[in-house]
Amino acid sequence: MTIRVLLLLIVALVLQGCGTVPYNPTEYPLRDGLVPAFNSSGNASFINAQNSTTPTIVYSYGGTKLQSNYQEITQLMATQAAKEFAKRASVSGGSPKTISLKVTSLQSRYIAFFWKSTLHFEATFGNGEIIQKDVAHSSGAVIQDLNGCIAEAVWELYKDPKVMAYLTG
Repeated sequence: MTIRVLLLLIVALVLQGCGTVPYNPTEYPLRDGLVPAFNSSGNASFINAQNSTTPTIVYSYGGTKLQSNYQEITQLMATQAAKEFAKRASVSGGSPKTISLKVTSLQSRYIAFFWKSTLHFEATFGNGEIIQKDVAHSSGAVIQDLNGCIAEAVWELYKDPKVMAYLTG
């Protein structure tokens, strides 16, 4: 009888780790200097253009799933992009700029003691030009991997020559 009770207790504990858990994206700060200082010919607004609030699984492994939605993930990216602009841009007189962001995919996968995520986003400039990017990130912790991938997407946004030409032109 004691073995049976012990087995039931173990099964109950294992099943507690299973299920879908909300993932609430939070800012993972970019290291100073990753986005270099630059001159912008106008102030910039970063707009969340993702309308979808449909729940999506961003991580699934061993019975545990993390769920969010792309509107929330895009909002974090837009907010962090605006913060980086405020820290790094020296704004001279000029017309305002807008960059509309839309994250369309974020997935983290467990790979032998670390996690690797990929994120796909598009950015639409106020002049109508559109760029699309795929970003990869890895970490020893799944939440840091997901948040770090969003931060890395912001960094990749500022590294893009078309983005910088739009902001400085």
